[in-house]
Amino acid sequence: MARSSLVAPKRATKKAKGRKGPPPKQHAARKRTTSRPRRPRGLLGWLALPFLWLFRLTFRLAWRGALVMVLILGLAVGYVYTTLPAVTALLDGRARGSVTMLDRYGEVFAWRGEQFGGQISSTTVSPYLGDAIVATEDRRFYMHPGVDPIGIASAVKINLAEGRGPLSGHGGSTITQQTAKLLCLGTPYDPDVWENETAYESDCRETSLWRKVREAVYAMAMEVKYTKAEILTIYMNRAFLGAGSRGFEAAAQRYFGKSANEVDPAEAAMLAGLLVAPTRYAPTADLERSQNRADVVINLMEQQDYLTAAEAQFARDNPARLSAAAEARAGGYFADWVMSAGPDFLTRKTTEDVIIRTTFDPRIQTAAEQALAEVFRTKVSEGSKAQSAVVVMSSDGAVRAMVGGRKFKGVAGQFNRAIQAKRQTGSAFKPFIYAAALNQGYTPNDTVTDEPLTINIPGSGPWSPENYDRKFRGPVTLTQALENSLNIPAVKVSEGVGRDTVREIAEGFGIDSDLAAGPSLALGVSESTLIEMTGAYAGILNGGSAVEPYGILELRMQGDDEVLIGQDGGLGDRVISQDAAEQLVYMMNKVIEEGTGTRARLGDRPAAGKTGTTQAARDAWFLGFTADYVGGVWMGYDDNTPLTGVTGGGLPAEIWHEVMTRVHEGLPVHPLPMRTPAPAAVQTADTQGESVPVYDGTVPEYDGTVARSENDRLIGRVPEQQGSGNVAEQIINDVLGTIFGRN
Repeated sequence: MARSSLVAPKRATKKAKGRKGPPPKQHAARKRTTSRPRRPRGLLGWLALPFLWLFRLTFRLAWRGALVMVLILGLAVGYVYTTLPAVTALLDGRARGSVTMLDRYGEVFAWRGEQFGGQISSTTVSPYLGDAIVATEDRRFYMHPGVDPIGIASAVKINLAEGRGPLSGHGGSTITQQTAKLLCLGTPYDPDVWENETAYESDCRETSLWRKVREAVYAMAMEVKYTKAEILTIYMNRAFLGAGSRGFEAAAQRYFGKSANEVDPAEAAMLAGLLVAPTRYAPTADLERSQNRADVVINLMEQQDYLTAAEAQFARDNPARLSAAAEARAGGYFADWVMSAGPDFLTRKTTEDVIIRTTFDPRIQTAAEQALAEVFRTKVSEGSKAQSAVVVMSSDGAVRAMVGGRKFKGVAGQFNRAIQAKRQTGSAFKPFIYAAALNQGYTPNDTVTDEPLTINIPGSGPWSPENYDRKFRGPVTLTQALENSLNIPAVKVSEGVGRDTVREIAEGFGIDSDLAAGPSLALGVSESTLIEMTGAYAGILNGGSAVEPYGILELRMQGDDEVLIGQDGGLGDRVISQDAAEQLVYMMNKVIEEGTGTRARLGDRPAAGKTGTTQAARDAWFLGFTADYVGGVWMGYDDNTPLTGVTGGGLPAEIWHEVMTRVHEGLPVHPLPMRTPAPAAVQTADTQGESVPVYDGTVPEYDGTVARSENDRLIGRVPEQQGSGNVAEQIINDVLGTIFGRN
């Protein structure tokens, strides 16, 4: 038994050793898995082999390349991270400062420059505002790392579908990327590098592929450096929102007169809606368009559960409205004038925030605008391109209102006809002629003969002015000559007192334009601006002292009580005596009560003024005053086209009447500072024993003699050569006077 037990194993061993053929199946399979790859089977396998190899190579290169790119990106993000400053240093990035203008009562009425309302935080503003911004600009803001691949892919798809380039139109930028763009990727504005701020901002908005890559890196660095709340804070403070508003606080103050901390859902939606196109959707440009855009934002807020259905519907039913100052847009032309009146470094080119207290009166401005609109609506043909300008000031030159044209489009820098348009004044110049005569001792009752007149102009020949109606009235008082705007008496008086004297008086009252040298000076052929003429009439009202129109009361830096610039303008030197001024006021009162300006009457309120019409009615004026305010109106075409059927005593007088009626509403009636002369008989007298003939129209040239009144005051002889020494200039002006002799 023991033996057999030993034999059996031995046989088994021999058999195993002597076996030929393949190894056991299980063992063979194990060997194949650990040896070379399986060879391809069949023709398809051989054909697929190179593609399989290429895929494996590409995959290996791709993940290695991706690893390198991630490493490079990480280094780039890390580098930008080290350059980012604290959040507080990024909130006010304006290259220019702002100018805030206050009216005479201390209320804000206009802004210029880049308005920055002060630093705000996304954690303290109205929650509706942050929600509106996120819902509109970046719904995945709180989920992405600064770049949103889903948003980019969607934007590219939309751009291609709309026929644009992949990077044109919709950008798919996140709020973080937009903030990076607002920061110009950390590059500050340098006037030595960029021609101006516009060129700088254009460079910051570049949309090249390389710029997008840099923007993405900067955005991701910001996500590492700052919290989401801090990024949103930077964005809220730097975004431009139209009408010179930089940041949501400035925009909320500009449009709604409240802080961004207090806006309701409708106001928040309107502000957020501005981000897509600030100038186009600014409510000051088109309120209805801005409200429609706000409705889109409200719908997005409702869809993303930032507003309940009831809240959204209430916001749609009660859209945001402009504040009173923003809605009125009052004083646009006035504000432009103030900006031009102050020094550039504190107004148009200021880098600081400036506060200017002005003479502006919003009530009077509204009165002027409404009156002008009413007359054009009811008495001017629809579609007419005729223009008009209005200035209202106090007797000391404090400008209360200014309308530089029929329509102010809400854009600073428009052509302001009240201060920029130099036009011939026509008969509106005549008060300065009579002021010169009265200042020399003549009275309103002194006489001059209205008759045919010829003056021989050396080197030019005879000049014969005519009255507007081509009629002659014989002996008339100075008062009658002015109230009926007679040309021949005005020329005689001007020649009698001396043209140099007339020019001196006009310049003393503030007419700075180059005044004509010849006798046509008396017919208003010289040019002036409406604000100059209105200021000159203010000098007559205040007793004969010069007036320089002014609009600035004081200028200071925001947050600083120190006044840098005080009032610049007001009363100046005396030009004519108070007696002469009061007599002239009487004569000008007769213009409104009985003469060419009767359409300007203000009922029981005394007023004085003068009409003015130039040749072919290219310009029509009415200027006048009450005891309280001085008003000036000009009407004409910008291209100098003649007006049809318009004289200074027509539409301009009616505009003046409408303006002053509204301006004086509710004010007590005050008497004019005028002196009524004693009646005087009209007669012809002798001078130094010589007979002074009355013109019979037959003499070939003017010898300087005129009729005088019983008080023995003569509007004296005229030297044959008078005026400037520039003969050529005198001849030119006198030739022009021939053309414009009818007034």
